[in-house]
Amino acid sequence: MEYIHLGRSGLSVSRICLGTMNFGPLTPAAEAEVIMDHAHEIGINFFDTANRYGGVQSPPGALAQHEEAHPGWTEEIIGDWFASGGGRRERTVLATKLYGAMGDWPNEGKLSALNIRRACDASLRRLQTDYIDLYQLHGYDLNTPIDETLGALDDLVHEGKVRYTGCSNFLTYQLVRAVGRTETLGLTRLDCVQPRYNLLFRQIEREMLPYCGEEGIGVIPYNPIAGGLLSGKHSRSGPPPEGRFTLGSAGKMYQDRYWRDREFDTVDQLRSVADEAGVGLVTLAVAWVLANKVITAAIIGASRPEQLDASLAAAGFTLDEELKRRLDEITHEYRMGDAPR
Repeated sequence: MEYIHLGRSGLSVSRICLGTMNFGPLTPAAEAEVIMDHAHEIGINFFDTANRYGGVQSPPGALAQHEEAHPGWTEEIIGDWFASGGGRRERTVLATKLYGAMGDWPNEGKLSALNIRRACDASLRRLQTDYIDLYQLHGYDLNTPIDETLGALDDLVHEGKVRYTGCSNFLTYQLVRAVGRTETLGLTRLDCVQPRYNLLFRQIEREMLPYCGEEGIGVIPYNPIAGGLLSGKHSRSGPPPEGRFTLGSAGKMYQDRYWRDREFDTVDQLRSVADEAGVGLVTLAVAWVLANKVITAAIIGASRPEQLDASLAAAGFTLDEELKRRLDEITHEYRMGDAPR
């Protein structure tokens, strides 16, 4: 496993990051623990989660374990794994996120100073730890002054509850503004951003990635295999299989993103290229993401331990110039944005 610094920080993280959004709703706790153990065994030291993960609303009977679904469930599973000992917490660079309602309290879900402190303390309890290595804003709160939000993160760093800070799902102008305000106010700087990025969604190459490269901001993209569509295992001839594309409200979001004829046509072309290159499509897709010099680590979700192995292979697979050129050419239209529906 290769390790790399997160942005300009001194923090070393594995180039493959374990995404845990499936833990609970799709992956029972016992299986999640096996996946986390396997991640450590193969050298993944970087885990990403969020305070709202685990809170899935799904049709009755869709999956039995959904009856237990509640925001915070995923963090609880990770916390129980940490508590089982074996140096698990010490060997893990733990990233979590906050934003979005966890209940019906009027101040829930905001990025106010009040709620950030409350959300951090709640995550620490669920995760059964004294500190969070990387605390990320899960979105941009237009209803809270950014200076208030950044000041609250700075307080948590000085109190020792948080080591590093970052953001997710920010537009480029929002990221630039946030970093600029930390520099102006002398606050803890955002060390990384977590955007969506894959062969079927390349818009961040136009502004965000150049900015991050110039400013030394780490980039840890999610969806490197497009929710599983870039595995090549799905068929357009039938409905989406039970899983990421059917999971409550998130399922509709993933279908809107990727479950379209244009994307399936592209996957067919990419599968042919992967076959010619003698490499699995998942490995090829993740290797393409990691080939961008601005990318720090790719966040990989897994429902089974063996699913990590194809992604791990990507960390050691070097795309030659011709192969990368072909992939770039096939997916060039996704750099410009979504096609009209």
